[in-house]
Amino acid sequence: MTAHNPTHDSRQQLVIIGNGMVGHHCVEQLIERGATEHYRIHVFGEERHRAYDRVHLSEYFSGKDADALALGEPDLHKTHGVELHLGTRISAIDRDAREVVTPEGRLGYDSLIIATGSYPFVPPVPGPDSDMHPQARLVYRTLDDLDAIRSHAKTARRGVVIGGGLLGLEAANALRSLGLEAHVVEFAPRLMPVQLDEQGGIALREHIEGLGVGVHVGRATEEIAALSAGDDYRYRMHFKGGETLDTDMVVFSAGIRPQDQLARDCGLEIGERGGIVIDDSCRTSDPEIFALGECALWQGRLFGLVAPGYTMARTVAGCLTGGEERFSGADMSTKLKLLGVDVGSIGDAHGVTEGAKSYRWIDEAGSGYRRLVVSADGKKVLGAVLVGDNSYYDTLLQYAQNGIDLPENPASLILPQSEGGVPTLGADALPDTATICSCHNVTKGAVCQAVDAGCADIAALKIETKASTGCGGCTALLKQVFENELESRGMEVDRSLCEHFAYTRQELYALVRVEGITRFEELLDRHGHGLGCDICKPTIGSILATCWNQPIMDPQNVALQDTNDTFMANMQKNGTYSVMPRVAGGEITPEKLVVLGEVARKYNLYTKITGGQRIDLFGAELHQLPDIWQELISAGFETGHAYGKSIRTVKSCVGNTWCRYGVQDSVGMALELEHRYKGLRTPHKIKMGVSGCTRECAEAQGKDIGVIATEAGWNLYVCGNGGMRPRHAELFATDIDSDTLIRYIDRFLMFYVRTADKLQRTSVWRESLEGGLDYLKEVIIDDSLGLGEELEAQMKHVIDTYECEWANALGDPEKLKRFRTFVNDQCGDPDIVNVTERGQPRPARADERPESLAVEISS
Repeated sequence: MTAHNPTHDSRQQLVIIGNGMVGHHCVEQLIERGATEHYRIHVFGEERHRAYDRVHLSEYFSGKDADALALGEPDLHKTHGVELHLGTRISAIDRDAREVVTPEGRLGYDSLIIATGSYPFVPPVPGPDSDMHPQARLVYRTLDDLDAIRSHAKTARRGVVIGGGLLGLEAANALRSLGLEAHVVEFAPRLMPVQLDEQGGIALREHIEGLGVGVHVGRATEEIAALSAGDDYRYRMHFKGGETLDTDMVVFSAGIRPQDQLARDCGLEIGERGGIVIDDSCRTSDPEIFALGECALWQGRLFGLVAPGYTMARTVAGCLTGGEERFSGADMSTKLKLLGVDVGSIGDAHGVTEGAKSYRWIDEAGSGYRRLVVSADGKKVLGAVLVGDNSYYDTLLQYAQNGIDLPENPASLILPQSEGGVPTLGADALPDTATICSCHNVTKGAVCQAVDAGCADIAALKIETKASTGCGGCTALLKQVFENELESRGMEVDRSLCEHFAYTRQELYALVRVEGITRFEELLDRHGHGLGCDICKPTIGSILATCWNQPIMDPQNVALQDTNDTFMANMQKNGTYSVMPRVAGGEITPEKLVVLGEVARKYNLYTKITGGQRIDLFGAELHQLPDIWQELISAGFETGHAYGKSIRTVKSCVGNTWCRYGVQDSVGMALELEHRYKGLRTPHKIKMGVSGCTRECAEAQGKDIGVIATEAGWNLYVCGNGGMRPRHAELFATDIDSDTLIRYIDRFLMFYVRTADKLQRTSVWRESLEGGLDYLKEVIIDDSLGLGEELEAQMKHVIDTYECEWANALGDPEKLKRFRTFVNDQCGDPDIVNVTERGQPRPARADERPESLAVEISS
């Protein structure tokens, strides 16, 4: 790595220093705009990890790893020919030679982007030597920082965070999640002094203290002193005024400073208080060098949020690809959930604008607080503060951002509706320029264009626009705008199941439950019309099976099933079927393995081990299925439900029984879960995984329900999936015992089958829930809807009434009459031709088949 354009590549060379969220977004924007046709791009990141989501950094302590937090596709850079240099520090910029200095040599550039971000500010508080006492001066910024905090927390009981801002409270939450007694020390007289006014700070403090976190505001730390070995704690913090606080570790989160040293050293213009000076195109004082993100200073302002950095990234990408996007500042409004407490801050939250007036709503008993700041003439929103309830945020933000005239009584915007509050601002009141997603700068107009282009569901809209894929704070507003746009185009948001039922699947499920309906015809008579169709029949068949667990082969149910369910096997491309018995948790005895081998050999079946740790037998003809299953059930097997929209498999690793790293019996838990939920019919197939440690050999985070063992119990993940749109499961609960784990899964599954749409995977269902994962936690963990016992009782009924569907069918000669290839003969299908490949049968291809198996008879 030495020369400027060292190859014969005619493209210019673009170097990006920094691989954080903003640097990564810039790469994405460059790729999207075709920059790789004109630039050979090199990206340098000091960290060893791919770019990851710092906004949700605290989730690292609740089970997510670097891969789960990573941004974008793993092979993004390689796919587009972008060279990514991880763990590589740029030591200097030589502007005269237009080269950067790397550990491996020099690399030339035609254009350079500095996206080095910021570093945590650690005030010069006297204390013990950092090399001897690293736990007295920890910071909260990178994954390596979090690894250090976690390591020191293992031997600590109490931790203190210096800094009561956004990151400080996140750090306190992290300490709390590690089981430490957490305290926050803030120099200012209130928490989050930048975003909240005095009353807002008081309300937030009451919430935080109610969670057991110690809050010490107005404290200036003068010294951190090491204590002797015999003391209860390791360090004593001395505050101005004589107060002290003992602790085992100290985390500094007292603000950030722009990482501008490279720019200083090479002579770029720097602001008085730091930051690389940029113009509206994000160019520095050297026109071939851009700066963006937290290291950049625009009109004297530094931006510590990701959304302005993303806007700068789009500006730079535009400049390098011939666009004209100017950076014109950014809205610093923020909506957060800190330690579970809603906090919102919009615009001029402190009301410093000349002539500004405020309306306040205070709930002292519930520590709730809302402040609305309006213009001197009382017509426009200037800012707002919310503590305890962010449901007002979206409406207030749209009033502020779009200059919408206030209603006659502005106070109604922050009052509860029971006290005269007005409904939320309708989506049709927003102009096309209204920003829906500030992270990706998606306007209402862009949403409208996506709808015009054919986006017919929220998932497709997110893929098309990237809205709600950043911090996720706009999810509810995006859904509201999307549905409003569909309706405004005459595209009725029709939630009917089909032409025969003017109800959603959720509504039909409730009707079946409430009215005790056990037959399709009964439901059709009461609430539908016509004869039914291929949409409503299997959907209602699934609902009936879920509610009452009736055998699907019973006469009243069999006509409702699709092909696979009708014959309890998966039809293959040559008209044969596959047979897949249950192998719970992937555990199987040698005797059962022998039986599977003997059955496969006897019926000449192709055998393959599946991704769900089962053995699939392919090539059985319809009339062979009862005989095959008779032999399997006699050997102790039961149906694996591979043909149904139901619980499929629970994949597991070997756990602590065999593995040196395992901390729990993952096989035992997988067996318990699979046997508990087998037979449950669901809107879509459900897969689970149980891993015995965080190495995750069972790939549980790619499942609808994932369970990962911890030393203290189990971490529960929900709503992941593989397939065409793979989605990592989200952490739902941590360090819970086995009984709690099963109770949560019982409730989760029954709430899913109760509320999901037909053929809706858990991941899509989760994205459709207003309030997202937090709402789901409230329903399942906090039982906010009071449904807990009911859901558990419904699951118990399914478990208590379970019966192997194949065993049921084999016991009824009438049901077996359906398993005939020809209605007037018991023979097989002569048109099914197999050849041998790798020692096993497979369907013959066209050129391998006899010339004519059927002869056309001319008249």
